[in-house]
Amino acid sequence: MEEHIKWMELALQEAQKAEEIGEVPIGAILVRDGEVIAAAHNRREVDQQSLAHAELTVIKEACEKLQNWRLLGCTLYVTLEPCPMCAGAIVQSRIETVVYGAQDPKAGCAGTLMNLLGEPRFNHQSTVIPGVLEEECSSILTKFFRLLRQRKKQAKLN
Repeated sequence: MEEHIKWMELALQEAQKAEEIGEVPIGAILVRDGEVIAAAHNRREVDQQSLAHAELTVIKEACEKLQNWRLLGCTLYVTLEPCPMCAGAIVQSRIETVVYGAQDPKAGCAGTLMNLLGEPRFNHQSTVIPGVLEEECSSILTKFFRLLRQRKKQAKLN
């Protein structure tokens, strides 16, 4: 578990980078053989790109670095449970293990709404380890959305 905490802390650093640029604070790290292969955070607003989720960006960077679309032996650390789009990309890229922090009750597809990562009808399943640094991962999201709502309310008053 200590190893998972170490890597999730790096994913949280990526989430903080997203928050600093006004993005929903979600970060992801891809690790293989004890080495960070790629790190990314949400960039949907900055890039005006619906595909710029932290998971998709980290997968893209890892594939480029490894010169392989199969990310065998890799572990993905992400601060929020993957959505259906990201879960599909995880399955397609053959990521072995997914470790996430906070559950996503609205779009979580690693066990909350459904588990696409463990779907036996697919040709690949990922091991899922939920709840690593869950409080910290949830907290950064809660604070972000609370502040966002306050700013919107204040803008209406002005």
